[in-house]
Amino acid sequence: MTTTGPTDRAAHPDAPHGRNPIPSGGHAPTPEAAPYEELRAELAHLTTEQFRPELAEIDRLTTEEIARTMNGEDATVPTAVARELPRIAAAIDAAAARMARGGRLVYVGAGTAGRLGILDASECPPTFNTAPDEVIGLIAGGPSAIITAVEGAEDDTEQAAADLDALGLTPDDVVVGISASGRTPYAVGAVRHARAVRGALTIGLSCNAASPLAAEAEHGIEVVVGPELITGSTRLKAGTAQKLVLNMLSTITMIRLGKTYGNLMVDVRASNEKLRARSRHIVALATGADDTEIEAALAATGGEVKNAILVLLGHVDAPESARLLQAHGGHLREALGEAAKG
Repeated sequence: MTTTGPTDRAAHPDAPHGRNPIPSGGHAPTPEAAPYEELRAELAHLTTEQFRPELAEIDRLTTEEIARTMNGEDATVPTAVARELPRIAAAIDAAAARMARGGRLVYVGAGTAGRLGILDASECPPTFNTAPDEVIGLIAGGPSAIITAVEGAEDDTEQAAADLDALGLTPDDVVVGISASGRTPYAVGAVRHARAVRGALTIGLSCNAASPLAAEAEHGIEVVVGPELITGSTRLKAGTAQKLVLNMLSTITMIRLGKTYGNLMVDVRASNEKLRARSRHIVALATGADDTEIEAALAATGGEVKNAILVLLGHVDAPESARLLQAHGGHLREALGEAAKG
């Protein structure tokens, strides 16, 4: 994958196709522009911000050629994620241990990263029957920023701390800062505050190596996907990488917390017709029971899939299924083991 070298464009990344933006008269930037020169120099060193000269005329390709190019770029993301699997697994084990003590999983990010955190958090209640406040997504600028960008919100480290404090953060909680660049002040500030002030477990998810975010977190995950198809558009490969890692963080943590039985979604919340049908299918797969037995078990347990499976496989009544599951922290396999002992 080709990236730019130490050219005029690297020093001035806003210049189109390598042209030096300083006028021919050689005038230096005005004092007002100086702060941006420093930030531009910082961004120029980020892999996710690099210019791809071989794609400079992508707009002249056919639509199918662009689609094939983009698909080829996306195909490299799982390999980049695979390089971080040991660190991802360590972060998940640590997170599951905190959540087993009653802690919460809190995603924090700005822009695309914040929206991805909110997306993952919102999927946990219907999928794993988590409480609404058990997996939480915070985005810089508040809920309105989910739809409309809030200018300057990502630079507000004090608001990041305030947003976490509003949750009553505890040492049992897990805070995941998400930032493609790894330098977003809102995400970095949140992780710093959660770790230093609140004693929470912290995870930093970035798409650049040696990022400030990973340095602040106890568990740094840096999925380096390389420069984007569209320069600096980190909703592309970087966003895909973040989504894949967040899938792992929430899903495997829930597996560790007993929210599945094998690969069956036994804590599903049957809140609509599709999920009610799925609940019956899951009970059938787990038990081999016929429809009459399944309906009776679900009716006796108030529609709770995990309890119904325990009733059918453990040959216990509904109250006993509830007691066994509570005694084993919701782990169906362990509850079945005790039921089998008689």
